[in-house]
Amino acid sequence: MWGVKRKFLTLLFVTTDSCRLPAPMSSTVPIAGSNITAPTPQNTPLTHAPIAAGLSRPTVPDISEDKEEDNDDDEDTNALHAQALAMVRGKLEGLIGRSSGYLESLPIEVKLSVEGLKGIQVKYQELQNQYKRECLELEKKYLALQKPLYERREAIINGSENPTPDEIAAGEKQSQKDDEDYTPLIKDNKVPSAIPEFWLTALRNHIGLADLITERDEGALKHLLDIRLSYLNESDKLSEGKPGFKITFVFSPNEFFENETLEKSYLYQDEVGYSGDFVFYKAIGTDIKWKEDKDLTKEYEIKKQRNKNTNRTRLVRKARPTESFFNFFSPPVPPSDEDLESEKYDEDELEEIEEKFQVDYQIGEDLKEKIIPKAIDYFTGKALEYEIMDDDEDDDFDDLDEDEDEDDGRFDDDSESEVELAPKRRGPPKGRGGAPANAGNVNPEECKQQ
Repeated sequence: MWGVKRKFLTLLFVTTDSCRLPAPMSSTVPIAGSNITAPTPQNTPLTHAPIAAGLSRPTVPDISEDKEEDNDDDEDTNALHAQALAMVRGKLEGLIGRSSGYLESLPIEVKLSVEGLKGIQVKYQELQNQYKRECLELEKKYLALQKPLYERREAIINGSENPTPDEIAAGEKQSQKDDEDYTPLIKDNKVPSAIPEFWLTALRNHIGLADLITERDEGALKHLLDIRLSYLNESDKLSEGKPGFKITFVFSPNEFFENETLEKSYLYQDEVGYSGDFVFYKAIGTDIKWKEDKDLTKEYEIKKQRNKNTNRTRLVRKARPTESFFNFFSPPVPPSDEDLESEKYDEDELEEIEEKFQVDYQIGEDLKEKIIPKAIDYFTGKALEYEIMDDDEDDDFDDLDEDEDEDDGRFDDDSESEVELAPKRRGPPKGRGGAPANAGNVNPEECKQQ
C-alpha cells in the first residue's frame, strides 16, 4: 500500500508546484497592502521558473519501478479477500441446520399438516426400500444368466478351450465397427492357447487400480486366473443379515501366498439412504497367508543394534507397511460409536477415514460394475476411451471471466450450438453406496440408480 501512497503524493507535488492553474483574478487587480500584481502565466517570466533555472525536474516514477511492491500489494489484498471469504463461509456453515423460526411460528393446524407430510414421506421411503430390494434380486437373477458366459470366458483366457467360429465372427464384427481399418485374422484349427497376463493387464488399464499396483505386485497378479462376482446370502453369518456382494480373486499356485482365492465382501445398510439407494456399511477381506519373506504389503530393512552392557552388535530385521494392491484385502475399520462419542478423532482424522472408505468402496464397485462384466474391454484398452474422455474434455476448457464471455468475436451462434449439442461419450455410471453409517461425519456417496 505504501507504493500506491508514494505515487499519489508525488503526483500531488507535481500538480501543485509545476502545473499550477491560472489565478481566477485579473492581472490588473491590486492586492491590498501591496503593489504586487497577482502572478499569471502572462506576467510571470520564464527565467524565474525552477525548470528554466536549471533546477532538478520533479519526476514521476515509472510504474515498472514499483512492480514488485504492487505484487506485494496484490498478494496482501488476495490474502485479505481469502480471509474474508473464509469468515463468511464459516458463518454460513454455522447456520446450516438451524431453525429460522418460521416453522415454530406456524399455527397448530399447519404444524399437523406438516407432520402428515412427513408420514407420507415415510411411506414413500418404505416403497423405495422395497424397490431397491427387488432391484437387487433382479441383479442376482441376471448374474445367474451371465454365469455361463463368465465360465466360457475363463476357459478361453486360461487356454482350456478354443473360441468357436461364431464367437470369433462376432468379435471381428465388433472390431470392424470400432476400427474401419481392422483386418480379419487368418483362421485355422489351432490348439487352445492361454492369454498371458490377461487380468493383470485389465487391472492395469483401470485408472484407479493402476495406481495401486506396484512392480512387486505384478509377480503375484500374473497368477490371477479369474475375478468373480457373487451376492451375499443374508442368512450367512458373514453378511450379518445385510445385503451385499462379494468379489473373489482366483489364483494358480504361486510363491507368494498359500490361498487359492482371496475375497472381499461389501455389506450395505438395511435401509436405503436419503439418495434412494443402498448405503455402504462395511467391508470384510480375506486374511492372506503369506509365505516366508513374501509378504508384499511389507518392506523389510536390516538394522544394526549395539548392546549397552556388552557392547556387542547384532543385525535385526524389521518390517514396515508399504503400498501394495493386496492392502485391498485389509479394508479400513470404521470408528466405533464409543470413539465418536468420546471425540477420540479430530475433524482431520475423520476426513482421512472417510476418504479411505470412499476409495475402498469405489474400487469394489468398479470391479463389480466395470472390470468383471467388461474385462475384455479393459484388456484391449477400449474401456480407457470412456474412462478418460470426460477428463480430457474438461482440461480443454478454462473458465471465462464475464468480460471474456461477452466477447462478440470469439464464437458465433452456430458453433456454440454445435458444442452444446454434440454427443458426449461417457463411462459407466459410478457405483452406489457411500461411507459407513457410523463413521462420524462421513456422508453417503451419491450413487447410480439400478
